[in-house]
Amino acid sequence: MVAQDDSAPTSIGATVRARIAAALGPVDAELARRYPGDPGTRQPVHTVYVPADAFGARTVREWGRQALDALDAHAPDAGVLAAALGLPAGAAAEVYDRVRAKLVREPVEDLRVDFEDGYGPRPDDEEDAAAVAAARLIARAVARGGAPPYAGIRAKCLEAAVRDRGIRTLDLFLTALLRAGGGTLPAGLVLTLPKVTYPEQVSAMAALLGEFERVHGLAAGRLGFEIQIETTQAILGADGRATVARMIDAAGGRATGLHYGTFDYSAACGVSAAHQSMDHPVADHAKAVMQVAAAGTGVRLSDGSTNVLPVGGTAQVHAAWRLHYGLVRRSLARAYYQGWDMHPGHLPTRYAAVYAFYREGLDAACARLTAYAGRAGGSGGAVLDEPATARALSGYLLRGLDCGAVDEPEVTDRTGLGRTELDTLAGRRPRG
Repeated sequence: MVAQDDSAPTSIGATVRARIAAALGPVDAELARRYPGDPGTRQPVHTVYVPADAFGARTVREWGRQALDALDAHAPDAGVLAAALGLPAGAAAEVYDRVRAKLVREPVEDLRVDFEDGYGPRPDDEEDAAAVAAARLIARAVARGGAPPYAGIRAKCLEAAVRDRGIRTLDLFLTALLRAGGGTLPAGLVLTLPKVTYPEQVSAMAALLGEFERVHGLAAGRLGFEIQIETTQAILGADGRATVARMIDAAGGRATGLHYGTFDYSAACGVSAAHQSMDHPVADHAKAVMQVAAAGTGVRLSDGSTNVLPVGGTAQVHAAWRLHYGLVRRSLARAYYQGWDMHPGHLPTRYAAVYAFYREGLDAACARLTAYAGRAGGSGGAVLDEPATARALSGYLLRGLDCGAVDEPEVTDRTGLGRTELDTLAGRRPRG
């Protein structure tokens, strides 16, 4: 409520202001519905895709072990990793130690058991069994405390040729997961809908999840899903209209993420195999459209992957690591805070890139945020940052905290701000 000063003369009366408020009421409601802001939850820094037939109880631990083995073999100390990746000398030791600790503690932040391209067509009874087995394994890992923070499946898409198979796999997985969890679904459950071309396919996915909720008495909206942007029609429709925002709307509030599919999308644009990459101009265009469409909606973005694997001799591994590290750093600078990792050997450079990104900017971000908070509190400040920049600075620090790149005492000591204050400055919704 704006304070009223009756002694100050005005020209626009209360009746007019009320009429304007009434006219804009629907717009206010629409803005609140479509643009609720950041969901206030942790976003994983990557998604690991594992074909359903290769997924087992030890998959996550094996990825961590293989990643550590790769470090031991090809970067046994911080100096070697720094030389291979071009890490700043001052940050190398801290980054290296944190990467090793992460690979022991939590090597995978987001796991997707893949029933689509990585799995391919199988006999129905084989895919049925794999869907149920994946659900039981995830439920068991959650119960024992060994599951990644986020986990779920990518079923086949809703195109006619594989629609029934995709729906059945999704249904089998969710039903088995619910039963294995004693009627409760894991908090970190994530579902991925691939190869979307029309908003109607998104609406259909939302309807399927709504029906599952109804049948099992779950809260409406409990199940959300990611939309994979892998087709040109997902960016520009046949009618010449941009598609991404329409797909977000078609999800009815269930869309949680937009994931860029590097190789399917590049191929659809006619890019030859040798030039299909996350940094190709067609990729940058698609992701820019995704970014603008998702801004303010609470729908998060994920970049794609590289298919250059860090295998072979040390020189070959270092070359693949440099490529991956550079692509991840490029994505982070462009505000794509998540990506896909296709091989255990990508984990060291995923975390090295992420940790270096947040640690290198820690002091500067804290100093600017401290100056802003001081000025907002009336004590002035040397940096003329605006609220929008303060939101970005706070969000940057929160992401660093979420992934383990920085520790809360490091931020609090530099800024005097705790997580609650950072959440408020970042515009994140209150945590439940």
